[in-house]
Parts: sequence; C-alpha cells; structure tokens
Amino acid sequence: MRIVKLAQFLLKERGESVLSRQVLRSGTSIGANVEEAQAAQSRKDFISKLAIASKEARETRYWLRLLKETNQLEAKHVASLLEDCEELIRLLTAIVKTSQEP
Repeated sequence: MRIVKLAQFLLKERGESVLSRQVLRSGTSIGANVEEAQAAQSRKDFISKLAIASKEARETRYWLRLLKETNQLEAKHVASLLEDCEELIRLLTAIVKTSQEP
C-alpha cells in the first residue's frame, strides 16, 4: 500500500511519471509473487516465485535510492521504505535458502 501511495504522490505532487511507474511496478510485484508462491504447484515453483519476489525487492530498493539521490524524495521520507525493502530481501532470501535445503 505504501508503494502505491508513493507512486500516486510522485505523479500528482512531483509530476514524476517514469520513476513512479518503475517503483510501482517492482514494488507491487513483490506481493504478487509472494501471493503466487502460496499457491505454488511444487517446491520448485514455490522457490522460483519467492526468488522473483526477492529480485523485485532489490529492484524496488534501487528505484527508491534513485528517487532519493535525484531529490525527488527527501531521505527522511525514503528511509522507512528502504528499511522495509531490506527486511523483505532478508526474509525472502532466507526462505529461498531454507526451501532449497534437502
């Protein structure tokens, strides 16, 4: 939800459409892939979906950093979103690694 609201803010208040679309796409893809993983048809499918979610979280982190570095957002406004991304990356990576164990 926070990513959707961020994208809306960037578009409406900053007139920024390129980066807002990118962060919206990658940020919402994380949840979509986790949701798909919950209905996975196999262990391999589960791992694949969560690995994709992890990659999307990394991409989202990139777009958030870019928004901060280009002064589209103040560092204080991006900080908690970046922390959330880091936590998601850690969680998803741990789940993928654990799921790959025999």
